[in-house]
Amino acid sequence: MAETARRTESRYGNRPTMKDVAARAGVGLKTVSRVVNGEPGVTPDTERRVQEAIDALGFRRNDSARVLRKGRTASIGLVLEDLADPFYGPLSRAVEEVARAHGALLINGSSAEDPEREQELVLALCARRVDGLVVIPAGDDHRYLEPEIKAGVATVFVDRPAGQIDADVVLSDSFGGARDGVAHLIAHGHRRIGFIGDMPRIHTAAERLRGYRAAMDDAGIPVEPAWMSLGVTGPERVRRAAETMLSGPSPVTAVFAGNNRVTVTVVRVITERARPVALVGFDDIELADLLQPGVTVVAQDAAQLGRTAADRLFRQLDGSLVAPERIELPTRLITRGSGELPPA
Repeated sequence: MAETARRTESRYGNRPTMKDVAARAGVGLKTVSRVVNGEPGVTPDTERRVQEAIDALGFRRNDSARVLRKGRTASIGLVLEDLADPFYGPLSRAVEEVARAHGALLINGSSAEDPEREQELVLALCARRVDGLVVIPAGDDHRYLEPEIKAGVATVFVDRPAGQIDADVVLSDSFGGARDGVAHLIAHGHRRIGFIGDMPRIHTAAERLRGYRAAMDDAGIPVEPAWMSLGVTGPERVRRAAETMLSGPSPVTAVFAGNNRVTVTVVRVITERARPVALVGFDDIELADLLQPGVTVVAQDAAQLGRTAADRLFRQLDGSLVAPERIELPTRLITRGSGELPPA
């Protein structure tokens, strides 16, 4: 019988309560509450005894009741495309720093570029009563968020605009950045320039393709369909696209890579070939300056994107913002050598 009781006991035990603290310190519950919440009316000796009891028991304040009273959880949600993508590291860190400065906890998750998973994750965060959301959207229909926004959940979209709702969005200038990067290749003598990008339904991919086309059009260069390839950014697909463009009787002499993952694969393909190929990538990549030649990139400030979005979110929460806005941050062309190679 005793063995059965031991088996059914929780291996974790029970959390200590304010009642346990009060019993150990020999004081009333109200006194413990005052100490825990930093309220006046407790003598130094009593406060010391209560604090010693808290430390001995490992007591932690349960904020659930305070949340019910204040209507806020001091937490925000961040929904990213892929937590493993280096681009999102500084963005996430910047959001976290702003949240911490406002005394809030950051909870994040990844949509894996799946609209259904995005909606599931966003609504799960709302069910946990986060005060606000910063979302890098995977889908193009965000009407499911309207009831939450009306209920007071502050929401800011980053990197891509919301679909079918009016909401704050903070973007990089994908169109202008791509146009500048391709124009840079044209200025170094290239006319056969390939574009390898992400899936066309993604806002940033479509904008960067538009920038590529605009630069080619400005230079009076007709674009051949074989020079463009959009799709998933996995290494196998990107490798096939790059090898196709760089092969045949009239290969491209330069490639514009639509994001950091594409750039990494294209670098690998280029280094395997005897003929030099010029390259400009959108998004900076780690060690880009140490390669030979260094990789020329159109850099966007991921940390500034996150910081601007989070600042916007907390301004919504304090009531200082009314109408949603679209904020577009500039990009920067960083020349390192690969984008300055002449046509072979």
